[in-house]
Amino acid sequence: MTTQKQDGATTRALQGLGDPRPSVRLRAALAVGTSPDPCFVGMLVERCAVETEFLVRDMLTWALTRHPAPVTVPVLVEEVRAERAQARSQALHTLSKIGDRRAWPAITRELLSDADDEVARSAWRAAVVLVPEGEEHELAAVLSTQLGRGERETQLSLSRALVALGDTILPVVHAARKDPDPRVRAHAIATDRLVRDPDSRFESAIEEAKRVVALGATGQEG
Repeated sequence: MTTQKQDGATTRALQGLGDPRPSVRLRAALAVGTSPDPCFVGMLVERCAVETEFLVRDMLTWALTRHPAPVTVPVLVEEVRAERAQARSQALHTLSKIGDRRAWPAITRELLSDADDEVARSAWRAAVVLVPEGEEHELAAVLSTQLGRGERETQLSLSRALVALGDTILPVVHAARKDPDPRVRAHAIATDRLVRDPDSRFESAIEEAKRVVALGATGQEG
């Protein structure tokens, strides 16, 4: 009887998560998270890879966090190697929400420099959450190779990730202020100013940094 009930619940959840109506998919994800069961994990991860609605994806992630980490983390670690960019991005986002450091080895240099901006941004956020104590400097060195990348939203994500690592980023950020690429220099200067003043607006910091670079300076203060 219990097995029949579980099979019925799984079938209903599967149907709900695949319904063409976002409101139905949202309710299905909420129901799965409210009554977590390991049999749901696979279908939740699969749905994350293709779900088009942000609110539904957010609920899918929440539902996954409601399941035991030993069940979800191995599946998500496998998913970060998926071909589909959204699958990688959502798996990384969910790992950052779970916060289980056993997932750290999955945060590779390849993911941190993924060609897809959304995947890279998710990897940066996950890395900051999962990095083991004592390895922050090595992570900062890898993240610094992405300075100057992308537009405002991507640059802000990277700066926030770097700032979250604390003073350990200062040597690599200071080195980047002398980079031949003016975009890298400007981004490094703006990030350094966010370290000094976390409450400052990134837009103001980056515009000021661009002016400093245009004048041929490095933004070195002291």
